[in-house]
Amino acid sequence: MPQHRRKFIQQLGVLAGAVSAGTLFNPLRAAEIESANRKVQHLSPWDTATDEDYWSVIQQSFTVNPNLIDLNNGGVSPSPRIVQEAVERYNKLSNEGPSYYMWRILDQGREPLRQKLADLAGCSPEEIAINRNATEALNTVIFGMNLKAGDEVIGTKQDYPNMINAWKQRASREGILYTQISFNFPIENDEEIVSAYEKAITPKTKVLHVTHIINWVGQIMPVKKICRMAHKKGLEVIVDGAHSFGLLDFKIPDLECDYFGTSLHKFLSAPIGSGMMWVKKENIEKIWPLVCNDKPQSPDIRKFETLGTRSFPIEQGISEAVDFQQAIGSKRKEERIRYLKNYWANKVKDIPKVKINTSLKSEYSCAICGVSVDGMTPGELDGALFNSYKIHTVGIVWENISCVRITPHVYTRLQDLDKLARGIEEIAGRKPSK
Repeated sequence: MPQHRRKFIQQLGVLAGAVSAGTLFNPLRAAEIESANRKVQHLSPWDTATDEDYWSVIQQSFTVNPNLIDLNNGGVSPSPRIVQEAVERYNKLSNEGPSYYMWRILDQGREPLRQKLADLAGCSPEEIAINRNATEALNTVIFGMNLKAGDEVIGTKQDYPNMINAWKQRASREGILYTQISFNFPIENDEEIVSAYEKAITPKTKVLHVTHIINWVGQIMPVKKICRMAHKKGLEVIVDGAHSFGLLDFKIPDLECDYFGTSLHKFLSAPIGSGMMWVKKENIEKIWPLVCNDKPQSPDIRKFETLGTRSFPIEQGISEAVDFQQAIGSKRKEERIRYLKNYWANKVKDIPKVKINTSLKSEYSCAICGVSVDGMTPGELDGALFNSYKIHTVGIVWENISCVRITPHVYTRLQDLDKLARGIEEIAGRKPSK
């Protein structure tokens, strides 16, 4: 390894977490981030959040189209250039001799990757399974639990549809009871949320299904408090962390849940089609794998990875995304994205006919924020933003939620958010109330 690259890796380990010696991190890009880190290492994450010189370096790591302002990172986030290049390199290698390079070379990288993800998640690598997305991770747990007819699961109407439908399928096919409570977000009171789950519990309840960050409007749920309440009653808790892992600075065991699933291609910016499942060690044995395994009741977390042929380039590209995350620092990243959300939301919240559908308090939201304009459907507002300003968002109409979801990321520039705010003001100004 070149001396300058070795030196960078050593220094970065002190500044922002360990970077593996096997990284493909471009030395020039690494040096630029190292230099930027040195300039802000005396600042708190909150102060760094507003340092535009620092974030301009991070922004240059992405290859986003300058003619499109992408503010739907809550759906899927772009990967930085280094992640893209890693996937391309691994893909070319695979195609030089697929059965050799995939199964005898790249497949050997899964255990180091498992350790790297475990380090980021703050848990044992024996509790981490690598898969393709949160749906796959959480469906594995949902369909793998030993529930019988009459056993009850409690979720909410604001959970993600794929999880809701998984529970409904078990209810239809096996006779379990699936109960959904409903919330009117935003809510700025943890006890109100915990109490709603607690009041719904009956003698038949076995499991609570909790979404860490509600994907529609970005509400952060008090997961630890819910888990503590549930465990006192002998219940297990499944956490949908699709929008929290890689965004919020936390360790999975600190949530005190029993199961956790996430998509790595959201805020971690890993390759599209990558995910992760965490199962508390003592629970692995009792969960059946979603895809067949020769030892389905084994306590080995790897039984959940018998997916057949998968994309080894995508899987190994995750490693570079973790390195990029560590180079920035999880808390620093969280506070920057929260700052960006508040930046645009505060600019529009007092505009006549404009409503913010998300709390702006730090403990209740981070990246995702909903906005609506009186007299317009979410689809109309979404269309107006794109057609007139080339701002890509997503209209949300789900249960009692009706808004446009706006989600910036670390590559988002303030000038783009200024354009968003100006666009919302202009659209609201020319749209009469119904």
